[in-house]
Amino acid sequence: MGKALIIGCGGVASVAIHKCCQNNDVFEEICIASRTKSKCDALKAKLDGGKTKITTAQVDANNVDELIALIEEVKPDIVMNLALPYQDLTIMDACLATKTHYLDTANYEPEDTAKFEYKWQWDYRERFEKAGITALLGSGFDPGVTSVFSAYALKHHFDEIEYIDILDCNAGDHGYPFATNFNPEINIREVSAKGSYWENGKWIETEPMEIKRVYNFPEIGAKDMYLLHHEEIESLALNIPGIKRIRFFMTFGESYLTHLKCLENVGMTSIEPIEFEGKQIIPLQFLKAVLPDPASLGPRTKGKTNIGCIFQGKKDGKEKTYYLYNVCDHEACYQEVGSQAVSYTTGVPAMIGAMMVMTGKWNKPGVYNIEEFDPDPFMEALNKWGLPWKEDFNPELVDEQTAQQLEPEHAR
Repeated sequence: MGKALIIGCGGVASVAIHKCCQNNDVFEEICIASRTKSKCDALKAKLDGGKTKITTAQVDANNVDELIALIEEVKPDIVMNLALPYQDLTIMDACLATKTHYLDTANYEPEDTAKFEYKWQWDYRERFEKAGITALLGSGFDPGVTSVFSAYALKHHFDEIEYIDILDCNAGDHGYPFATNFNPEINIREVSAKGSYWENGKWIETEPMEIKRVYNFPEIGAKDMYLLHHEEIESLALNIPGIKRIRFFMTFGESYLTHLKCLENVGMTSIEPIEFEGKQIIPLQFLKAVLPDPASLGPRTKGKTNIGCIFQGKKDGKEKTYYLYNVCDHEACYQEVGSQAVSYTTGVPAMIGAMMVMTGKWNKPGVYNIEEFDPDPFMEALNKWGLPWKEDFNPELVDEQTAQQLEPEHAR
């Protein structure tokens, strides 16, 4: 069928590469490229011998000319950007120059500002249209599958969706006092930023971790969860007509939050450069260097994740509530692809999104968020490739009357 160039060789990329090799009818060839070629070579050595032909390359994803040269050499049907979100725009520039389809799992983020917005990538819409190529943004789980869930719910279960609550629960236990399940720098920036949600056509901003709820997750149990800003809210607010409110919640244990607060208090989560022994260093990047590599957590992590959406709206004039979710087992993921469920739940949708574009099921020139396409073939592929979804038509709702709201930091 075709060839993919995969940029990145971390936990998510490793899962996506494993899945591309399983799906060898579509991915006949892949090239794995990273700043550190030895990591690509090691993964190739593990996977060689299957039907998918694998090559490797060294590339600096911050360098547009290097990227263009590599794309021209490999001649892929699609570039799968599984590197860092700081590199989205350079890779998009290279795809434009070579007229190659593009996919990523997270929106662009400037290195010097903890901003999670799509505006920089949406600015490429006209150029991608004129080039006749597709850019598929946010083909991970959240954003990604949660956005496809929203399109699916609207298509099959509602005439109008009024409320969406996206719930992300990771009940995995890796045994460390403090570690992050994906890139520590991205994770901590996300968690320590101000929260926000979309209501009645505008953003409502909250202090970090200000709003807490408790939810009883299927197959996991009751967990504390906190409202965060998350990028898919921005695109869903535009693409789900009639929406009144969208919120995103993620679970955190007390130990994680205590460690994070302490690190914040001593300045270790700052992205402002400081001088140390005559050199400029960024504290958060130093913290990343001393924390466990998320890729090393796989063999240690037990438990499950549960990520999904609770929708409220109307169907045939009647109020309706619908919960669509996936439960993933950390140990089963590690046994299959050598990575824990956080990487697995992002890597599998990256492969599926690339397959949608390569097979022409999702293929129209321009820059699109994942909910803008027909959800049905993607939903079918989730069941086939390791992320089966479940439905509940009578979910336990987040109770607004009795829910606990933490006192804002600034009010103490």
